[in-house]
Amino acid sequence: MSRTRIEGLLAAFPKLMNMGKQHTFVETESVRYVYQPLEKLYMVLITTKNSNILEDLETLRLFSRVIPEYCRVLEESEISEHCFDLIFAFDEIVALGYRENVNLVQIRTFTEMDSHEEKVFRAVRETQECEARAEMRRKAKELQQARRDAEKLGKKTSFAFISGGISSSSVASMITDTIIEPEKPKMTPTVMRPSGPSKALKLGAKGKDVENFVDKLKLEGEQISSSTKCSSEVSKVLSPPANVESVHLKIEEKIVLVCDRDGGLQNMEIHGMIMLRVTDEKQGRIRLQVENDDKKDIQLQTHPNVDKKLFTTESSIGLKNPEKSFPLNNDVGILKWRLQTTDDAFIPLTINCWPSESATGCDVNIEYELQENSLELNDVIISIPLPAGPGTLLISELEGEYRHDNRKNILEWCLPVIDAKNKSGSMEFSFPGHPNDFFPIHVSFVSKKNYCNIQVSGVNHVDSNSPVRFSLETMFLVDRYEIL
Repeated sequence: MSRTRIEGLLAAFPKLMNMGKQHTFVETESVRYVYQPLEKLYMVLITTKNSNILEDLETLRLFSRVIPEYCRVLEESEISEHCFDLIFAFDEIVALGYRENVNLVQIRTFTEMDSHEEKVFRAVRETQECEARAEMRRKAKELQQARRDAEKLGKKTSFAFISGGISSSSVASMITDTIIEPEKPKMTPTVMRPSGPSKALKLGAKGKDVENFVDKLKLEGEQISSSTKCSSEVSKVLSPPANVESVHLKIEEKIVLVCDRDGGLQNMEIHGMIMLRVTDEKQGRIRLQVENDDKKDIQLQTHPNVDKKLFTTESSIGLKNPEKSFPLNNDVGILKWRLQTTDDAFIPLTINCWPSESATGCDVNIEYELQENSLELNDVIISIPLPAGPGTLLISELEGEYRHDNRKNILEWCLPVIDAKNKSGSMEFSFPGHPNDFFPIHVSFVSKKNYCNIQVSGVNHVDSNSPVRFSLETMFLVDRYEIL
């Protein structure tokens, strides 16, 4: 089939599909569409009309099971990000239009392409690199020792020339015979070097040059050390637990918030997920007890292989088939939730910015307030755009620290922690410009406490119901946080 033919068939599919009914296939004069809804997306197979529809449905289910292995959220952006991984996995299912006899475990093994020969090759290459580095250090020491010997010899011969009256030709021949050896590099005697100042590069001067370069960047407005400090603090806050157990859970939430400068909330979405990673085969058959104390009317959804009835009645997460085990050495999303609202009361951190024109430009008052007292926000950065052009930034009131980037025309208000004890603060500054120049404002932060109060209280074996040791990692991140 040509590419044009495939694009035409795909373009016709939305028109043929009946949104009111949940049919699994649609037939035309030439082809059959077999499809399955996946939240906002559809998985579609295009087959001939004489194909085995039972086999097509089984193939479609296998395709649908592959997607959650690579995509944590079934959205178009997540599919596009992992498109090549999905293509490689799909290629293991269907080859030249025919279904391959494979299952999900085999597909995962084939796509990982774990090769013993490759590991051996990498080990040999690392050994060769280590030997080469050791040889380079040995050669460098030999060259350095030869240079020192040459300097000593040059001093001795010049002293003999002064005291004993040896001719310059005999001195030159003595130096040449001594220094130039068959298996050592040629070196110039010290007595032949000019005594004037040298403009060549000097060893040890690199550190001073780097310091001068950093000083110049600081004069131009580049904050070198602060950015490094900020990234290290963020990595420290979100660092995984020191002791990761064989059953490791990760609770991750991301927020997308767009707010008006007058305080009205345009849209707020929070996507959360619990991911499970099992590294010990003995701990594969387990159940997780989930505590949902959230009162924000969030939408919960379990993985297709999770027993929904068990989760609804007992708030416990387990596989539909209790005899099966969770996948090993792979992060598997077992529960996800979504919250979407336009209610101002749900805003976790409100930002109030008041720019007012003055004779010298604009006086800007900006303040923050934490509305969700249970949260603890770390490494909060409130980025305020500044008008381009010359101007002097005057800070009259400040809580925390600030960074001014002249090149990007951004003022960053940095606060290490915002919690119930430090839930509000303000900053006041003056800068030439108009009130609209100081928007949009961007906010970023990280937190070890999630917004929706969903936690895993325990993990137990399926058979014995005995508790299982597990480690837990929680993170609340900003995907987009803007005040327009």
